[in-house]
Amino acid sequence: MLTCVIVKLSVWVNLPPLPATPTGNRHPGPQLRGGVLFAVIGVPDRSSGALYTTGAETVKARPKWPQSRLHSRSLWIHYRRQSLMSTVIPKTATEIDAMREAGRLAAEVLEMIGPQVEVGMTTGEIDRICHDHIVNVQKAIPAPLNYKGFPKSICTSVNEVICHGIPSDNKKLRNGDIINIDVTVIKDGWHGDTSIMVGVGEVAPHAERLVRITQECLYQALALVKPGATLGDLGHVIQQHAEANYYSVVREYCGHGIGKVFHEEPQVLHYGKPGTGLRLEPGMTFTVEPMINAGKRYTKLNARDGWTVTTRDGRLSAQWEHTIAVTGSGCEVLTRRQDEVLPF
Repeated sequence: MLTCVIVKLSVWVNLPPLPATPTGNRHPGPQLRGGVLFAVIGVPDRSSGALYTTGAETVKARPKWPQSRLHSRSLWIHYRRQSLMSTVIPKTATEIDAMREAGRLAAEVLEMIGPQVEVGMTTGEIDRICHDHIVNVQKAIPAPLNYKGFPKSICTSVNEVICHGIPSDNKKLRNGDIINIDVTVIKDGWHGDTSIMVGVGEVAPHAERLVRITQECLYQALALVKPGATLGDLGHVIQQHAEANYYSVVREYCGHGIGKVFHEEPQVLHYGKPGTGLRLEPGMTFTVEPMINAGKRYTKLNARDGWTVTTRDGRLSAQWEHTIAVTGSGCEVLTRRQDEVLPF
């Protein structure tokens, strides 16, 4: 949840080296290939204007460069270069044990709340039930609460909302709605991040199909995870399956590395080319969370709350998410629900 943002700027620029990072490192300017600048933009910090930070790889863009040269607003820009892939540090067996517990708790929240969702319920109620369960039953911490200024303990994204929907007592669920419930739990300092889609009342066949195909996209990607595979392999199979079913893949938001830090390297794109990107190794942990639109892939950020992302054309969107660990022969789904049958 609270995925990073990716921006593709079709411009020719010759930017100076980036300013020194908080740790004193200095990065060269972004790579330009064919006049296309790729940048990764994180989740906004409401208090400081910052995005999520992964330490030395995050730098602030606004102060030094003319606004028109980046075509960006007050953002923290993270330039992904091949050299940054070395910042992905596999977890130890002990660390994965701790993440397994956090993942189990996150899955348990979804198992608890899913059956309770019904027509007339507000997303604010869903948030309070999940918050109480995490804090009072699990003795854990809801990671989204106050993260970069996010005001609630979970995300609830209904119908055309792609991600980062803010729960509200004014948002009542109606018959036929589809809702993504996104939960991240912190236990003993480790994060478990997962989400599900829930249908409210009688859901139309076209909405059910979107939900099903999106989950298949997730499963097909997870089936490819093993040492030696690349993130491009995962992105490609997601994109291929979605587009073969006449849907589109959201590109501005992506999965992410996870551990003691909520969002860390690598960035996990849900589209791509086979054989490209980071090569997976045992012990790597990250989320896969495809966001699939019924219409076009383009997105719109709510300027008033700074969080809610919707489809630009107003059509439905769906998302499923798991936190996984790469094993010696495949992957372990750390947020697997007890009643979930994995088709791989």
